[in-house]
Amino acid sequence: MKFGVVVFPGSNCDRDMQDALQNDLNQEVTMLWHKDKDLSMFTTDDCIVLPGGFSYGDYLRCGAIARFSPMMQSVIEFANKGGKVLGVCNGFQVLCEAGLLPGVLLRNANQQFISKNIYIKGLGSNQALKIPIAHGEGRYYADEKTLDALEANGQVIYRYCDENGNINVNANPNGATRNIAGIRNANGNVFGMMPHPERATSEALGNIDGKIILNALLINPDSTLVKTSAELVNF
Repeated sequence: MKFGVVVFPGSNCDRDMQDALQNDLNQEVTMLWHKDKDLSMFTTDDCIVLPGGFSYGDYLRCGAIARFSPMMQSVIEFANKGGKVLGVCNGFQVLCEAGLLPGVLLRNANQQFISKNIYIKGLGSNQALKIPIAHGEGRYYADEKTLDALEANGQVIYRYCDENGNINVNANPNGATRNIAGIRNANGNVFGMMPHPERATSEALGNIDGKIILNALLINPDSTLVKTSAELVNF
């Protein structure tokens, strides 16, 4: 499969994502400028990635301006046709602003920017994955009706947990509702998460847990290495 990584003014994790996909996971990657519109080189078997950063300086709400970029109009059409889309951190915020995922990302509960390693796990999995976070507005929020629907449909793909896989308030770094770290849409082709799996794919950095996430969600969901995570996203 091919990957397209969108670059907005203010993106700062686009090259991290490119490097992780291209060099650590051996995937074909094309960088996509926000003012362009052409996605004709991609099929619905491919994936578009919205990376982390501060798109358009995060003026107004995070992701609110990026949602109207020319490329995002094409990404919305691509997703509506069944193409895979992944938004990480700021990319998750953009997906929510664009209406491709429900809910919003609010200011962290402690009102501070947080940058550290945390643990997450997938629904039905006991494996705690160590993944970095770096955000000031990562507190996932939705109304109770939406949250109940996400739970019922298996759309909560990752929750914050401790290193032993326990989901509790002490393991929640930003106050996210129900410890939610990542969700998917009802059709199972659009994913958003606040943690940065692309920062945990290299042996040189001492952590390859991010490979498990990117494999499970996008590349090889039938792999035995990621079977548990793959089952939760129902490919």
